[in-house]
Amino acid sequence: MGTILRALILLAVMGAVAMARDDGRYAQSPLKSWFDKLQSKKGFCCSDADGVATDYEMHDGAYWAPIDGVMTRVPTEAVITEPNLKGEAMKWLYLEGGQKAFRCFLPAGGV
Repeated sequence: MGTILRALILLAVMGAVAMARDDGRYAQSPLKSWFDKLQSKKGFCCSDADGVATDYEMHDGAYWAPIDGVMTRVPTEAVITEPNLKGEAMKWLYLEGGQKAFRCFLPAGGV
């Protein structure tokens, strides 16, 4: 495979992961304004449209959640510590150094 073709494929994959998907379908959600304000120490998470529900585990004093099927330690700075109004655990991924990483992680819970 040529170098240019590999570069184009990499750019397409990176763009798909990094692009926000808020296409307006959640505009009427009562939690939209809450999601739009969520942030971790890594920055704003974006919205419910950008996050996905996830399974997770706790061990070694940290949260672990899957990235592409591999359980990965969630960095402390990605963990959202405010109450989870949605209830289910969610993760927001982005590209960091060319690899998928946690931008935000919201543990399951409720108010």
